[in-house]
Amino acid sequence: MRDQAVPRVVAKLLIPYILLYAFYVQWHGDYGPGGGFQAGVIFAAAIILYALIFDLRTAQQAIRPRVVGLLVPLGLLLYIGVGIATMLKGGVFLEYGVLEHDPVHGQHLGILLIELGVGTTVAGVMITIFYGFAEAVSDR
Repeated sequence: MRDQAVPRVVAKLLIPYILLYAFYVQWHGDYGPGGGFQAGVIFAAAIILYALIFDLRTAQQAIRPRVVGLLVPLGLLLYIGVGIATMLKGGVFLEYGVLEHDPVHGQHLGILLIELGVGTTVAGVMITIFYGFAEAVSDR
């Protein structure tokens, strides 16, 4: 799409707002609709749009496949780490109330951390799947 000016300009204008909206959904998911899964998909959609408009190689230079590959285990480690932290503090796995001095604050912190882990993992998986399919198609 190198010679398509309108989609390139529109994408340059929209992608930062799509990413911003993904972060909004991530951090405000406990107060309204949304959360980690939705935020991860929205974030991945912005990267996929970037790759479709500007080229797969350009997207892979912006967010390297090695970095994307690290998002999945990091998100899982965060999720499991919160569960283990709750057990070390005397609760059961993912009993968020024990994370802070006040159970309500512990619930809030636990949900935010868990949703961050889910969002990170989902974004990593979605981008990895796209990179894999896009590379397979471009190799033909």
